[in-house]
Amino acid sequence: MASLGNWTVVFDDKIIIKQSGDGAASYIIDDNAFWSQSKYSNIWAIQYGTSPTSDEVEYKDETPHSSFADANLGSFQDFITKWDSAHLAKLQSVWDQDVLITYNEDGSVNTTESEADQIARKGSRPTSYSS
Repeated sequence: MASLGNWTVVFDDKIIIKQSGDGAASYIIDDNAFWSQSKYSNIWAIQYGTSPTSDEVEYKDETPHSSFADANLGSFQDFITKWDSAHLAKLQSVWDQDVLITYNEDGSVNTTESEADQIARKGSRPTSYSS
């Protein structure tokens, strides 16, 4: 593979990885219609975000590796958009689960933090994310 890019895509695993920067993480993108596009049928992996000349597409067969630009796969933004959507869902889930609860001495719930109190404590629930 090329030198480590900012992004890695592994097609058989349906994973898009943001290697560095805000939110760096990997997500499995469960979207068969996206992954089954014919233009991806022979691709094993992509390293993207190093430079146009060293971004690399690796093929499943004996096809020589190529640059992303030479592979004619369209815009890499399609992968970034899928990753951003998955990351936003994670941020929203974390926000939703971060609720303060107080308990009575017997262990029963005394109070649960309201949404207004959550917003005052940690800001609004995330509604968008852009890499």
